[in-house]
Amino acid sequence: MKQTHLILFLFIVNTALAQPSDTSFKVYEQSIPGSPLKFKMIPIAGGSFIMGSPANETGRDLDEGPQKKFSISPFWMGAFEVTHDEFDLFFKDPATSQNSGTDAITRPSPQYIDLSWDMGRDGGFPVNSMQQKTAVMYCRWLYSKTGIFYRLPTEAEWEYACRAGSSSKYFFGDNEKDLEKYAWYKKNSKKAYHKVGQLKSNTWGLYDMLGNVSEWVMDQYDENYFTKMNDVAVDPELKPTSRHPKILKGGSYIDEAVELRSANRTKWLPEWNRRDPQIPKSQWWLTDAPFAGFRLVRPLKQPSPEEIDKFFTLYLSN
Repeated sequence: MKQTHLILFLFIVNTALAQPSDTSFKVYEQSIPGSPLKFKMIPIAGGSFIMGSPANETGRDLDEGPQKKFSISPFWMGAFEVTHDEFDLFFKDPATSQNSGTDAITRPSPQYIDLSWDMGRDGGFPVNSMQQKTAVMYCRWLYSKTGIFYRLPTEAEWEYACRAGSSSKYFFGDNEKDLEKYAWYKKNSKKAYHKVGQLKSNTWGLYDMLGNVSEWVMDQYDENYFTKMNDVAVDPELKPTSRHPKILKGGSYIDEAVELRSANRTKWLPEWNRRDPQIPKSQWWLTDAPFAGFRLVRPLKQPSPEEIDKFFTLYLSN
């Protein structure tokens, strides 16, 4: 059976079972079929916000502006970063080998080193050390399991959700001394990521948006993002044109406080895969980016199966 037909079939079979019992726009928990695991999704109401940082923000980088107002459509976002426990269901699923997208016969390439880096794996630690493509592959697998379209957030969606109505340096204000209440970063992490949800959330109920692991978003990185989005008013997204560079948001457990600002942008760097022994370099793992993780988004308006297939084709080919 062709991959497109297989996913469409699974969509029809699983949708009735996988949808939350109450389809209204509210908090729900999504079960992952075939496992006892579930994850929590938070409704993010649509609205407008100012993206980027003001010229006078301490630590500001030039690629964070000029600031621009965007309107964002409603969506759900994962309350927590995707964990190793959840990701391993995908990684160890025999069906993954048929849908890997890497070649015709293999599943994701073996993790040639322990990518938990002795920081913790089972029981709620964030998955890490993967490329953006790996996160997108997980989303496609999750769609085949649940019949629901989950994806990474766009950069604008991520920042909108992180700010949670704020316009300050951090979603809780400008006082760096308060950061330890909300984020694992260089000062308090002891050089390790931590189980998700251990610190305070932002006002919209999202945990670890700052620190712990940095989070992949959908967009291609461009230092002139705001200029290129000048004529865009609603749901901006810089679609991919090449494999690199992509972008992460939120900072991580190894970063200084300045890197955890809501507007900060982290550009993918080639040295993140420096110690990769594979030739060519793995499309799955990043041996020198233990800080790279992700969380899920579900748009309120679900695309059609045909649109979903086009989406994954685009993002898995770049």
